[in-house]
Amino acid sequence: MQEFKERELPAITYPADLPIAERREEIAAAIAGHQVVIVAGETGSGKTTQLPKICLELGRGTRGRIGHTQPRRLAARTVAGRIASELGTELGQLVGYQVRFHDQVSEDSAIKLMTDGILLAEIERDRNLQQYDTLIIDEAHERSLNIDFLLGYLKRLLPRRPDLKVIVTSATIDVVGFSRHFNDAPVVEVSGRSYPVETLYEPPVAEDGERWSQVVRLVEDIESGRYGPRGDVLVFLPGEREIRELALLLRRLAGPEVLPLYARLGQAEQNRVFEGRGSSSLRVVLATNVAETSLTVPGIRYVIDPGEARLSRYSYRSKLQRLPVEPVSQASADQRRGRCGRVGPGVCIRLYSEEDYLSRPEYTEPEIQRTNLAAVILQALQLRLGDIGEFPFLNPPDVRLVRDGFRLLTELGAVTEAGKLTSLGRRMSRLPVDPRLGRMILAGAELGCLAEILVIASALSVQDPRERPPEKRTQADQSHARFRHERSDFMAWLNLWRYFEEQRQALSQNKLRKLCQREFLSYRRMREWRDIHTQLTIACRQQKLQPPAQLPPEENYAAVHRALLSGLLGHIARHQEGREYQGARERKLQVFPGSSQASRKPKWIVAAEIVETSRVFAREVAAIEPRWVLDLEPAQLKRHYSEPHWRSRRGQVVALERTTLYGLTLAEKRPVHYGPLAPAESRELMIREGLIPGSYHQHPAFLKHNRRLVRDIEDMESRSRRRDLLVDEQALFTFYDERLPEDIFTASRLAAWLKKNAGAEKALYMSREDLLARDPGAALGGQFPDVLEWRDMRFRLSYAFEPGGVGDGVSVTVPVALLNRVPRYRFDWLVPGLLREKCIALVKALP
Repeated sequence: MQEFKERELPAITYPADLPIAERREEIAAAIAGHQVVIVAGETGSGKTTQLPKICLELGRGTRGRIGHTQPRRLAARTVAGRIASELGTELGQLVGYQVRFHDQVSEDSAIKLMTDGILLAEIERDRNLQQYDTLIIDEAHERSLNIDFLLGYLKRLLPRRPDLKVIVTSATIDVVGFSRHFNDAPVVEVSGRSYPVETLYEPPVAEDGERWSQVVRLVEDIESGRYGPRGDVLVFLPGEREIRELALLLRRLAGPEVLPLYARLGQAEQNRVFEGRGSSSLRVVLATNVAETSLTVPGIRYVIDPGEARLSRYSYRSKLQRLPVEPVSQASADQRRGRCGRVGPGVCIRLYSEEDYLSRPEYTEPEIQRTNLAAVILQALQLRLGDIGEFPFLNPPDVRLVRDGFRLLTELGAVTEAGKLTSLGRRMSRLPVDPRLGRMILAGAELGCLAEILVIASALSVQDPRERPPEKRTQADQSHARFRHERSDFMAWLNLWRYFEEQRQALSQNKLRKLCQREFLSYRRMREWRDIHTQLTIACRQQKLQPPAQLPPEENYAAVHRALLSGLLGHIARHQEGREYQGARERKLQVFPGSSQASRKPKWIVAAEIVETSRVFAREVAAIEPRWVLDLEPAQLKRHYSEPHWRSRRGQVVALERTTLYGLTLAEKRPVHYGPLAPAESRELMIREGLIPGSYHQHPAFLKHNRRLVRDIEDMESRSRRRDLLVDEQALFTFYDERLPEDIFTASRLAAWLKKNAGAEKALYMSREDLLARDPGAALGGQFPDVLEWRDMRFRLSYAFEPGGVGDGVSVTVPVALLNRVPRYRFDWLVPGLLREKCIALVKALP
């Protein structure tokens, strides 16, 4: 464990107006007496900033650091700055922070703020987390994958680290569950700074259009003073579309200032929500559920809650990440209600009944129970945490989701069928991106397009920096149109990257900011894109991969999309008719209207994601060739073979191959060598269709001999007008089957075997006895002569046994020049062997 030198701590004080100050001694006693303590309190209670100071006063942070995790980078930075300010020290000294791309922690730092992802990453190289003597897991109620993973790992770690103290902080949501997870750890509840909130239930309205009209009426009533003193309004809505629709209606009113708030909104628009008032107008904030706990909107006196949210939910059946609009849980509804009691008495108007509220689930399902677990499983395998099914999650994920996560990792080549990490999977786990993106990066290195894939993978890891303000959407689309690519949304990222890099090198930072604002690009997200690109570049170099410093000038479309396909095999689709596409596993989908490919309708596409909202959409789409998938040779390809047959010129059995991936036919009727696929069947076909009929490009000596004998016996049958002299095909097959080795199924193999085994060919020579089913009779030759003689002329005779056919019987070949020298009656005489049959026919013809 890291030892810190004795240091003189600054005087520690606690703001008297924070509720936690009243419970400071109780919290300190709980921490001193227990290894794990749960501290529950609403936003504003002071738990985030004051708990590290309480730990310092208890002497923590001396034998190791006080680690303090936050779900978001912004929170880690701002909380670190706030604590440093309250302790009267420079940020980076006593208090430091580490987030993605930035580390401001020194040897003197006793308190380290960080994102939960940073702490998780440290486990790989410090399995016992020896650099910490105290860990504070903040905002645990958010139940992200990272938080749940940390809580499970700490439960295992604590018996090995009895000196380690763990403090879990949460809003007052399911604190009993946290306590039970850590063996009934004590819970200290700290109330937030809040005023009484009145809850009103308005009857639900079925139609969305009527519901938004209902919200407009409520805003008018609030402005008129019907519900009490006039005050700002926060309206919770499921998504951006609903925000735009309601904003359009509200802006028709003369009074209120309408402010949207959602995660993809540009920074300038977000700042308007948190800045001071520009006028005395009533402010109406239209927000998604980011305003439940993540962000505190100032000055809110009224909350209007339709009671819905768009929740990301993965379906193991359809393999889709769905975004359905669902009723929020009671806990979420209560969080929303609490947003309006900060500045004075508040009113929460719920657009559903109280009975509806009471029938809802108590808590929102944690992310681990409704998302694809491939990234979690890959991380667990890399950290050697054992069977994921045995890991002590707070709420274990559905076994079907675990199975589906393994399925995706198997598709990517990261794990074996037995669930073991492959060397490829180990390399993927060292890339700080989603497993799909990691697979693309490694494929990009193999295919010579690593530079392009790093740009695309980092772009897919951030929110889209192309902004579309509701009131300037047309101008934004026109500005972004220059980056479009006629065949691929992925290539558009490369166009945008080249443009931004040119401008970044030519302009000052201030001018670059203004350019981004003018051209509807988020400067902050463009910087984040570059930061992730830098991090991925470093991670690649650590794996001995050397990406070029700049994108190549020429387009490498095929290689780039082959690399993308390596991570997106389940996201291909084939055009059917109209806007409809057939996706993997018989899934019907459409290209998202905002894609450059929506109107082009390419025959085959690949998509970065397939999500279900109002319908199933493919987003970030590119045109592809199905043969590129075949070139990757994924294990999930299924090959179906039909019409196997012998081809004499090839000297092998050929079948028609149809190749499918997840039910989509990528290629069909492709002739392939069938021998290695079905050696026994191919050997039989070689004998039946090649050796027996003599369908052979270059006959070996034994086959020439055997075919000659067969023709002789067939000629005997034709002369005697019978079909019982030559043995049947099965006897011929048995002859070769008993003499040829089992691995002979091509002409080349047969030739090699004959060459290697000098005496082997003798056994393949047939005799008349092998071919005759019965004795043909001794006089057969004289009864059926080969020639017809007339005076000094000889004419060749041929025999055919084709009842009803034109050539049936015996035929004579007479040169045209001699035709008049032979009398017609001579041809009425038959060969001796056919006289009996002719006599019978004549007798039967008598009247």
